[in-house]
Parts: sequence; structure tokens; C-alpha cells
Amino acid sequence: MQPGDFAKYRNTGTVGKVMEVVDRPDGRWVLLDTYNLYYEASYLEPASESDYKVRKLEEASLEEQLEKMEQLKEQLAEAERNISRITPSGT
Repeated sequence: MQPGDFAKYRNTGTVGKVMEVVDRPDGRWVLLDTYNLYYEASYLEPASESDYKVRKLEEASLEEQLEKMEQLKEQLAEAERNISRITPSGT
């Protein structure tokens, strides 16, 4: 991986453009522009430019922002329903 490549963080699906690669004693770290965070390289996989979508919230219309909020509310409600199926004993 080198600057300019696109990479996907397997744990969350975050896709970003590689800005910097740093070799340290604790491993290789890759800076992705999406959240301006370094990711341990072994958790990244190559991605294509079509997977990379950078769009600032300010650039989205109010309607798009509200739609995204509704989607997030639905996801949260689904997660709460799934959590409520767990008994207090954890079984």
C-alpha cells in the first residue's frame, strides 16, 4: 500500500485514500483520509476508487441529511430489538 491507493478497514468497512504509510517497531500504520486516522496495515485490504465516497455532511442537502438520520434511527431501533432478546443471565 502506498499514498494514493484506496484501502478498506475490514472491521467497519471504512474506505479511504491512503495519505501516508509509517513503519514503526509496533507495525506498519496507514493514514486514511476518511477520518484522518491511522490504521494498522494488517487490518486493511485494497479497495477500488468506486468504493471510495467522500462527501462532507455540509455538501448534502437537508433532505439527504434527514434521510440519513432516519436510516440511522431505524438501524438503532433494530439493534435495540436484537439486544432485548438477550436474557439478564446472558444466555
